[in-house]
Amino acid sequence: MTRRLSHWGWGWEDRFPDQATRKMFAQQVRLFGGFDELELREPKPLEDATLPAPSVEVKDKWLADIATTAAHDRASRCYGRAYRDIARGFEGDFAAAPDVVLKPVDEQQVKIALEWASENDIAVVPYGGGTSVVSGVEVTERAGFRGVACLDLRGLDRVLEVDPLSSSARIQAGATGPRLEEQLRDHGLTLRFFPQSFELSTLGGWIATRAGGHFATLQTHIDDLVQSTRMVTPRGVFETRRLPGSGAGPSPDRLVLGSEGTLGVITEAWVRVRPRPIWRASANVRFANWTDCVEATREIAQSGLHPSNCRVLDKREALLNRVATDGTHVLLLGFESADHEVNASMERALDIVQAHRGQCPDGPTYKKRPDSAGRRVRRSSGGDDASERWRQAFLDAPYIVNSMVSLGVIADTFETAVTWDRFEALHRNVIADVRDAMRRVCGKGIITCRFTHVYPDGPAPYFTFVAPAKRGWALSQWAELKAAASDAILAHGGTITHHHAVGRMHRPWYEKQRPELYGDVLSAVKATLDPAGVLNPGVLVAAPRAPRAEG
Repeated sequence: MTRRLSHWGWGWEDRFPDQATRKMFAQQVRLFGGFDELELREPKPLEDATLPAPSVEVKDKWLADIATTAAHDRASRCYGRAYRDIARGFEGDFAAAPDVVLKPVDEQQVKIALEWASENDIAVVPYGGGTSVVSGVEVTERAGFRGVACLDLRGLDRVLEVDPLSSSARIQAGATGPRLEEQLRDHGLTLRFFPQSFELSTLGGWIATRAGGHFATLQTHIDDLVQSTRMVTPRGVFETRRLPGSGAGPSPDRLVLGSEGTLGVITEAWVRVRPRPIWRASANVRFANWTDCVEATREIAQSGLHPSNCRVLDKREALLNRVATDGTHVLLLGFESADHEVNASMERALDIVQAHRGQCPDGPTYKKRPDSAGRRVRRSSGGDDASERWRQAFLDAPYIVNSMVSLGVIADTFETAVTWDRFEALHRNVIADVRDAMRRVCGKGIITCRFTHVYPDGPAPYFTFVAPAKRGWALSQWAELKAAASDAILAHGGTITHHHAVGRMHRPWYEKQRPELYGDVLSAVKATLDPAGVLNPGVLVAAPRAPRAEG
């Protein structure tokens, strides 16, 4: 039987737990959050869901073979996978579903699709893994459009070319994380980019949203790994020159990165790849005091050691993910290399944390995997169980939201970045404001914090909040909590998003963050590349025009 993605929740259908498992999970949530009894409910079957009849018929002979209006195809691409999206899908509300799904397998079909949409006033949503958590794939500004088409790019999923001399590869934008890594492995290479959505998200989606990946320092964003891009627009192909670097004016690649499908459809990119790592070192460091933990992390970020992993979990986050149950804050450290041992870097990092009263009770772990000559693995004594537990919890977290929704619990995240001098105030006020909002709106709730990435000039804190929902009011409760968090972030010097993108959800705060004139610049660029205004309207900037009237 072919495995199928859920039409309403995160990931695969077969990953939604049965009732007995969710009942046990409900007890854990109650204990952790101090919540009252939780009601266990089941998602509404697709056959009973609200799914309007399609208002678009694809008559173009070149598109008919790649078009589908099947209920599962339309419903599963209706929303992204934020809490709000999953909650609506759970209730069977797919009123915003696209009218048709197009599944191109080459760039020529993408071009034809954009021509057809521009000529017929059809809004087009470029679609990769559908993992947006910022309303990036749901068209809410439909006024005047005759319909909405989802352009699913996962048929463009090949590694087209590898240049080992330049350590780069040309890859189609629809390749998911596992798909591109599988093909690069045949060359002994890796992109080494593992966002939380790695299982489902695509290279084109990472580029379009400026996603954050595996490395906690240095090459933290997909921006750092992009060598050149190719994007199809209604005006033609926008392709940048493949270069290691350039000072020739404003970078055209920077126009593509973060464009979120509103300027064009990314079809392929040259990216910087690397040999798979051979040497690894990991350690889990405990801190009794939060300030000590933050200061040790800052010093490591500014040391020039450049760890691959430098992630902080506050005590609640560590408990939530079963990394530490003793009330300590945790710093997960890691170093890796394909060229040399990393023991000395780890030893120096541990010197820094010990100077800030950090403890590494199990000691560091050193590993060496077989290299191309087949030499044997070497591992020191010590343990990295905490790192493994964190890694698994990190990958499983999106699936947990499905269960939370079924229990009537609001569970969501938000992230930012801020300079070190402003972090303490931002952290204190965000925690206070969201806690106050949860008490006011939900009666109670918990909020945790971790660092996903760190820079010499500041961290990228990532917050999780969990609160009981009132039946029938969950979405309005969530909206108040989300607004409180977003307001607090901007008020205390942070960015509205570090790696989740802007979409439609963050646009009101993004408009406050960006220079006023920059909004005009973005609108002018969109009008140039997408004259009919059909590409993902409402993302980044307001829908630019009213489509032409009938006749």
